[in-house]
Amino acid sequence: MSKKVSIVYMICGLVFTVCLIVANIVSQKIVRIFGFDITAGLLIFPITYIINDLVAEVWGYRKMRMIIWIGFLMNFFAVFIFRISFWLPSSPHFIYQHAFAQILLSSERIAIASFIAFLIGSFINAYIMSKMKVHQHGRHFGIRAIVSTIFGEGADSLVFFTIAFSGIIKHHHLIIMIFTQIILKTAYEIILLPVTIFIIKWIKKHEHADVIDYGISYNPFKVKDI
Repeated sequence: MSKKVSIVYMICGLVFTVCLIVANIVSQKIVRIFGFDITAGLLIFPITYIINDLVAEVWGYRKMRMIIWIGFLMNFFAVFIFRISFWLPSSPHFIYQHAFAQILLSSERIAIASFIAFLIGSFINAYIMSKMKVHQHGRHFGIRAIVSTIFGEGADSLVFFTIAFSGIIKHHHLIIMIFTQIILKTAYEIILLPVTIFIIKWIKKHEHADVIDYGISYNPFKVKDI
């Protein structure tokens, strides 16, 4: 007998993966907003953490663990295809090879930093969401959404910028960029929190789901346990 797949859960996974891939492409551009240097990925990357909160809140840590690994593998696949596309011989009519490389080919260092930071930050976010929900007996979603974002996004930013830009950007500028990212990403989630709460309430009612993770394994590699 086949298991029924939730359409809403599937959409969450798709949006999560698309946002992750797009964020990793646009994050190569450093933009200046209100005098602070940040990556353009700030425009979309926090959405992955909002979805992380949503899935962990409605379906639990185990379901989010699956989405994290799928997102990771699809991002790796995208980077692989970008590189294969670049290495293939160009048509004489294609004059944008250099621009293509600049936009789609991050350095190995940045790619590795992105992969490691994503896994660490995403699992920390999902773990804190799950553990706090258990201790709060399912109440106070807003508090755990903000706390999990601070730690998840904080770990993500710290790992990414440290690996990607140490030795390239001066230490004090690096520290400013890390804390600016954490503050702005957290502010992003706080601003959207009323919308997130509304969507979660609707999904819980629609899906008849509100999982509290009693007695589960938090091993990030136990993917078969869904």
